[in-house]
Amino acid sequence: AVAAAVDLVLAEQPPVGPAHCSSPELQEHASNALDVLTVLVERHLGDVERLASLLWEALDTGHTILLFGNGGSAAMASHAATELVGRFRADRRPLPAIALSADASLITAVGNDSGFSEIFRRQVLALGRPGDVAVGLSTSGTSINVLLALTAAAERGLKTVLLTGCSPDARVASACDVCICVPSPETPRVQEAHLLVWHLACERLERLADVRSGASSAKETQTT
Repeated sequence: AVAAAVDLVLAEQPPVGPAHCSSPELQEHASNALDVLTVLVERHLGDVERLASLLWEALDTGHTILLFGNGGSAAMASHAATELVGRFRADRRPLPAIALSADASLITAVGNDSGFSEIFRRQVLALGRPGDVAVGLSTSGTSINVLLALTAAAERGLKTVLLTGCSPDARVASACDVCICVPSPETPRVQEAHLLVWHLACERLERLADVRSGASSAKETQTT
């Protein structure tokens, strides 16, 4: 009886083949997402390479990457830190990175006592050292707590990176060592692009780490 029921269910399933989408809205959103990513790569691939080099120069000299953002950007900061401390593709040494948006106790304490605008700045002041890299993520480019943290980071001698949308705060954006502005005003498209930017940077960063590891191994072989 069970086998007969399974056969009946399977017989009623549509044949497997290319998926057809009947929703014009979904097709439009997908097309728009691809257009944004295409323009991003055309305009900013050199900036992604500079980002990877900036990160690697800091990591290779014992410095730390501090990442921060709000909401979806907070999740992205945690995701990005994980791919440095854990791994992206390659099995290599863990790389020091901290997501400043991940400590709920600290964030709520500082937010309650000093205001939400201070939650990242105070952590940068406490943890940041000259030579570290502060990476702020803001889809709008106008999140006060992100901008204040980047300003504080620059004043302390950290390198600064802003991943943002198409209309960031001009003063802070122009002061950053690397600023990548996604060519879209739509939050979902900007978030998708930030993930691509980070993954491309990680691809390059791990290549740089591999080259460094190979050079070190060759040097050790010559020494012995």
